[in-house]
Amino acid sequence: MKKIIQIATFLTLGFILIALNACSPRKVTRVEPEKVIDLSGRWNETDARLCAESLISQAIGGDWLGNFSNQEKRKPVVVVGLVRNNSHEHIETEIFIKDVEKAFLKSTLIRLVQAGEKRNELRGERADQQDFSSQESMKKFGKELGADFIMQGAVKSIVDGYGKEKTTFWQVDLELTNIETNEIVWIGDYKGKKYIVN
Repeated sequence: MKKIIQIATFLTLGFILIALNACSPRKVTRVEPEKVIDLSGRWNETDARLCAESLISQAIGGDWLGNFSNQEKRKPVVVVGLVRNNSHEHIETEIFIKDVEKAFLKSTLIRLVQAGEKRNELRGERADQQDFSSQESMKKFGKELGADFIMQGAVKSIVDGYGKEKTTFWQVDLELTNIETNEIVWIGDYKGKKYIVN
């Protein structure tokens, strides 16, 4: 009987400690978005920012831009296609790709056109206007700006580990292809690596 009472007391104390721990307040602190905080060793916002900065510098500084502008006497028009995540973890590629797009526009050297679902939404709005808008305000079909280049890419990763140690390597490859000729005019990459000890 004593053993049953001791076990019941032990279990009761255990449940009380778990309940008290669950009720303890969580502390949340705001930090600057640029502050590096690595908690898990997985891809995070710092990796996305470093990736975007590297790719922006490479793309805007690439020979393709000057070559096109000198030859065609105008800014190139770029559409951003798929950037696939072929890595071992969930990576939201649009986070760093959106930074690349913003940098293209801020540079005033490159023009962007919509792609994918957003382009389809625009075409749907234009179709609706044919039936529901006044003749004066209705936007016409066949006036879209055709892209000269498409940007596509992929994220890949390699994980290596032994015992309590692990390394994770990521490589993001982006390329620009001339839509008319299929010629690849630029390839950029970002490589990142983390060493994790558990």
